[in-house]
Amino acid sequence: MKKLVTTTMLAFLASTAVEAQELDISITNLTHGSHFTPLLVAAHGATTQLFEPGKAASANLQAMAEGGDISDLSSDVDAAGADKVANPAEGLLAPGASTSFSLSTQEGNDYLSLVAMVLPTNDGFVGMNSLPIPTAAGSYTYQVNAWDAGTEANDEIVNGNGAPGMAGIPADPLGKNGTGATGVATADDNQNIHIHRGVIGDTDPDGGPSDLDSRIHRWLNPVASVTITVK
Repeated sequence: MKKLVTTTMLAFLASTAVEAQELDISITNLTHGSHFTPLLVAAHGATTQLFEPGKAASANLQAMAEGGDISDLSSDVDAAGADKVANPAEGLLAPGASTSFSLSTQEGNDYLSLVAMVLPTNDGFVGMNSLPIPTAAGSYTYQVNAWDAGTEANDEIVNGNGAPGMAGIPADPLGKNGTGATGVATADDNQNIHIHRGVIGDTDPDGGPSDLDSRIHRWLNPVASVTITVK
């Protein structure tokens, strides 16, 4: 009986092992007035994570969430043996726009993650965290939330600062931000990675608490739609 059980288990594991896959992926920005900075998409093993909700952000994640810099995270996934596509949109992904690309995965890279800064925000990012890649052929669509890295207060002040540890928002790609804001928040009570509460904004272009226009920049989750086609 012991030999029979062992043989059966090995046969089951062999039949369910995920082999190399060819994926077509499409990502759509669902927001009204926010852009995604260059995306990083990676297929990786079970022990690799670009971010972990409820935990403090890494320095490399902070660089992405506050300034859109994916270079160090890209090096991280390379070191982990992941398969990746970096910057598939070749720059910013505008509101309502989509980017599509192919990704070939090696055996064992059975999980999909993606990240990109949501701009304009202080440290908000769109993030898919270790989604098990479907094994059966077909198309699968997922709605993806924005996360708060917890590394910077959401003051909603557009001042050109994008370096980690410097308060403020680098820019509004639409150029429709106001000026003279006093700041929506001075600190984040939750300094771990958590679901983003969205942009507050206001309608005062020359002051008020926010430099962001609530009629343009306001958003709630989800912020992206991701379709994975398994061939």
